[in-house]
Amino acid sequence: MYNAKSMDSNEFIDDGEILVSIDEAKKHAGNKTEIDRILTKAREYKGLSHREAAVLLEVDDDETLEKMYKLAKEVKGKIYGKRIVLFAPLYLSSYCVNNCKYCGYRCANKIGRHQLTQDELREEIRELEAMGHKRLLLEAGEDDEKCPIEYILECIKTIYDEKFENGAIRRVNVDIAATTAENYKKLKDAKIGTYILFQETYHKPTYLKMHNGPKQNYEWHTEAMDRAMQGGGIDDVGIGPLFGLYDYHYETVALLMHAEHLEAAVGVGPHTISFPRLLPAEGVDYNDFPYLVKDRDLKKIVAIIRLAVPYTGMILSTRESVDFRKELLEIGISQMSAGSCVGVGGYAKRETVDENGIEEKPQFNLADHRKPIDVIKGLVKNGYVPSYCTACYREGRTGDRFMPLAKSGQIGNCCLPNALLTFEEYLKDYADDELNELGQKMIDNEIRNVPNEKQREKALGYLKRIRDGERDLRF
Repeated sequence: MYNAKSMDSNEFIDDGEILVSIDEAKKHAGNKTEIDRILTKAREYKGLSHREAAVLLEVDDDETLEKMYKLAKEVKGKIYGKRIVLFAPLYLSSYCVNNCKYCGYRCANKIGRHQLTQDELREEIRELEAMGHKRLLLEAGEDDEKCPIEYILECIKTIYDEKFENGAIRRVNVDIAATTAENYKKLKDAKIGTYILFQETYHKPTYLKMHNGPKQNYEWHTEAMDRAMQGGGIDDVGIGPLFGLYDYHYETVALLMHAEHLEAAVGVGPHTISFPRLLPAEGVDYNDFPYLVKDRDLKKIVAIIRLAVPYTGMILSTRESVDFRKELLEIGISQMSAGSCVGVGGYAKRETVDENGIEEKPQFNLADHRKPIDVIKGLVKNGYVPSYCTACYREGRTGDRFMPLAKSGQIGNCCLPNALLTFEEYLKDYADDELNELGQKMIDNEIRNVPNEKQREKALGYLKRIRDGERDLRF
């Protein structure tokens, strides 16, 4: 029997339950009455079970898919409005002791490797701040000798300590290998935002086949979020598989079981869910992966996840093309990277040939190469509000304090004005004339949509103060 409260990953990621869910879903694939019932439930903004989501995963006719997309857009609008949170990944080290078959940093690849010194890190931060970034996601390969937790902590301190004329980096999220509860506590004490760890694949036989090295321990990896939240005190975590390693039906059902488990075990579901899709990388042969996910299927997955866990932030990286990113924004994505570099020292354009003349390589190839300012222009032209907001994290609205506000939609009274205020900061400090004109018009219109009248009036006062030169005003 499936038990969402179980701590053992072999129980909360129950292979038998996943297979039964998929098998039962196939029986309802053409049952429009059942599909309509599920969509009606989703319209209540309270989410879906993994079994209900499994039914929607079997949908393949255009008419029903369009109904799902329309509803996903509606649900996203209710919870998140027009806000799109922006961030950038920052790679600290390409050393790794794992030999994961899908990764360009796999230890068997004969590529140049590098780890940022603190001075090099400061150069990266200066470049990122000059682009307007205030939220970063730290990335590093797994190597406890070259890249121990102490190095990660030192990097976090260096980032937070850097000050600029236009402020500082306000939120550091972290994506590093599964670790101990003690190390998660150290990350918590270092004031990280969200701890993110991709499961890669929930299908255990595939997981074992794909990994060689410390990461091959399926249980240690899958139970990382329990250790992070229960043992380390981290409030917000982010999850997601690497779509393309195994069948997407299985991965999506398992992902939702993981979310259900976190909700049951610690009272808080995932703060974010990401949608990385397997991409070409150095030393990675696409022919070894029979489960690559097509655009049509990834779009369906994004819509279903938005319906199933309406409260969660949904992240899309620059792995995807400009046009496809735009398409997925409409049906569920609420956070996206901009101007990303996925190599060590890429923002400061550090020399990437080592002392032996061996060239370094990025972890994988990107599809959206736009500068952040061009990403923002595209968002504004499409009616979205770019946000660099970090207020909830800094005001303590995290974990079980954030979720009730998100689930009820009340978070809009904080998030919309905070998004507009941070966008106004961006316009004042980084924008060109074209974006200034587009952005000022959007802000003046959107600030009228703050639901609570008192909050609206306060936001207008804050907006004037920012235009007069103040910074970092927030709700």
